[in-house]
Amino acid sequence: MELLATRSARLGEFTLASGARSTLYIDARMTAMSPEGLALIGPLGIAEFADARWDPDSVGGLTLGADPVSYAIAYASAIARTPIRAFTVRKEAKGHGIGKLIEGPFLPSDRVVVIEDVITTGDSALKAITAVRNAGATVIGVLSLVDREEGGRERIEADGFAVRSLARASEIITRMR
Repeated sequence: MELLATRSARLGEFTLASGARSTLYIDARMTAMSPEGLALIGPLGIAEFADARWDPDSVGGLTLGADPVSYAIAYASAIARTPIRAFTVRKEAKGHGIGKLIEGPFLPSDRVVVIEDVITTGDSALKAITAVRNAGATVIGVLSLVDREEGGRERIEADGFAVRSLARASEIITRMR
């Protein structure tokens, strides 16, 4: 939480990827791509899975935000000797080769936790869920590093998916003060 508050969060006037205006900007990659962030996020993600009673075969989401979180979890799972594979969902299928939309050691038989760095509207997670389900896998939940608490979580839950978050925007703002 402290790393997110000091490295990833800024107060001011911002336009988010969704087009919405906000006084809080969170660039979770500044934390998730740092050595300290990776070392914390992986074990926290695995602990969250245990708490939710999720037993995924793989984790992943829409590139680029989900990538470092997924990789941190996969690495921590190897250390814990409970391997969970990581994958990436492209924003569009490749226009060459075999035209893959999902990259990495993903299997259609997988039980998947979709990963999101920051949930705002829920669009990225829902796009990843659609890709994973279309590929034949089962989505057992969604894990975000940060929930901006702007309705995205509720939107994903309304589609029938449980959502867990390692941090909430309100908690990060409190740490910034």
